[in-house]
Amino acid sequence: MLNGTEAEERRYLEIILKKLRQALEKIDEKISTSYREVIQAKKYMWENMAAIDPAERAANRVDVSLAIDFGEKAVDKRRKIHKLIQSPYFGRVDFIGDNEAEAKPFYIGVHSFAEDNGHENLIYDWRSPVSGIFYDFGVGKAYYTSPSGLVNGEIRRKRQYKIKDGTMEYMLESSLNINDDVLQKELSRTTDEKMKNIVATIQKEQNTIIRNETSNVLIIQGVAGSGKTSIALHRVAFLLYRFKDTLTSRNVLILSPNKVFSDYISNVLPELGEEPIAEASLEELAARELAGVCKFQTFSQQVSELLDTADDAMIQRMKYKASPNFVNELDSFLEHIDSQYYVPADISIDSVFISQDELLRSFQATKGMPLKQRLDKTASVIAAGKRDADGQKLTPSTTRKVKSAIAKMLPFQNVISLYKQFYLDIGKPEMFQWKRAKTLEYADVFPLIYMKNYFEGTTSYEDMKHLVVDEMQDYTPVQYAVLSKLFPCKKTILGDGGQSVNPYTSSSLAEIRNAFPKRTSSSFSRAIVRPFKFRISHKK
Repeated sequence: MLNGTEAEERRYLEIILKKLRQALEKIDEKISTSYREVIQAKKYMWENMAAIDPAERAANRVDVSLAIDFGEKAVDKRRKIHKLIQSPYFGRVDFIGDNEAEAKPFYIGVHSFAEDNGHENLIYDWRSPVSGIFYDFGVGKAYYTSPSGLVNGEIRRKRQYKIKDGTMEYMLESSLNINDDVLQKELSRTTDEKMKNIVATIQKEQNTIIRNETSNVLIIQGVAGSGKTSIALHRVAFLLYRFKDTLTSRNVLILSPNKVFSDYISNVLPELGEEPIAEASLEELAARELAGVCKFQTFSQQVSELLDTADDAMIQRMKYKASPNFVNELDSFLEHIDSQYYVPADISIDSVFISQDELLRSFQATKGMPLKQRLDKTASVIAAGKRDADGQKLTPSTTRKVKSAIAKMLPFQNVISLYKQFYLDIGKPEMFQWKRAKTLEYADVFPLIYMKNYFEGTTSYEDMKHLVVDEMQDYTPVQYAVLSKLFPCKKTILGDGGQSVNPYTSSSLAEIRNAFPKRTSSSFSRAIVRPFKFRISHKK
């Protein structure tokens, strides 16, 4: 058996470290060469600009771009090798497939590593399929899913290591999934408030959550200190690795109430080999959506006002707009706008006649588009298809008159007037109050954005393919409804359902789940997290 004793393991570590250092030297040389090539190419172009023909200039630009791209990839590889030199691996699992003659050792680290001329990895990334058996199984029968299918076999040995600054501090044999001794040692080493990566101590239940690829919405619930945030970030790192051809850090957004979270997690993803991920707050999203529409009270201003005054009317407005039924009332109102408020009439302008029926048919043909866009589309289609008394296309002046007449068939010229009408329709006009001139109460911000999505559409977030929502209990059902519209992508949602900053606007777990569309084939998963113990339930 390869490296059966601790002494042999220490010698093997030195061999791996030597290979890593050699790889580092080679990559440094490649980076230097790439840098020199870029400088020389740019210098050549500058000095010979007048003499270079367009074809050569274009070819030179391509060469420079390729050299820069190669250099950036080399820099990223160098960063990973630097990390491995500090701690090449933390675990080993010896696995023999059912159709194999002998067990093969898999050393598991934060990144993978193979020699340039090697056909197999010397170190396997913790997110790779085979590494999953390190977390999910003890010694005995095991399996993992490879690109070619399920691989059944047996684990003959498991080991865990603590390697720091290239020195092995300890090595433990482990017949269990994750040895408690390792866990306790790692927990006792926490010396600051920065979150650490936990790849060496991930337990089976945690691994199930991290490697979940199928759930459109994964809800992780746990009290403070349960590890839910760390699990969520490791899940993001896994997904970036698993879907690296279609998912990058630029396609992921973390939605958090404050920047403390950002400071807290700032070093985790880089430690796991991923680029930092963009983070935003709900208020930043709201400011983007309502730019040019109106100003609004912030969440912190709302909380301060609640602490300073006992405004029962404001509390009632907040509680009403934070209720699950409020979203249903909004939907019901929007659903009937077509029939109640769009009432077309015959138009006769500059010898051009447009019938009521034609206006109605054209408008109904645009169903599914935002309301304002529907009117614009209806007006454009009708104007383009009409001819004047001489059989000519409409003049620009007549076209403008036709479009203006059609736009006026809807009594709402902006989303604010539409929002006010909602409260008149439901017989609760007192539920809408300006905080001050053209400034919304915070409770109105997301209902207005929800309505804006219907009225004129919203800012596109098509590049976002995964959304992480922190402190799930502090979001209202209408806020989740807005997130569902803005981000129709997969989501990881985490928080503590029993704790909220504002008791009047918190959401229960059931309310959060109900906020997402049921008509789709979305798969929901829920993980209840306690410190180092997880219970998972699934709902399709």
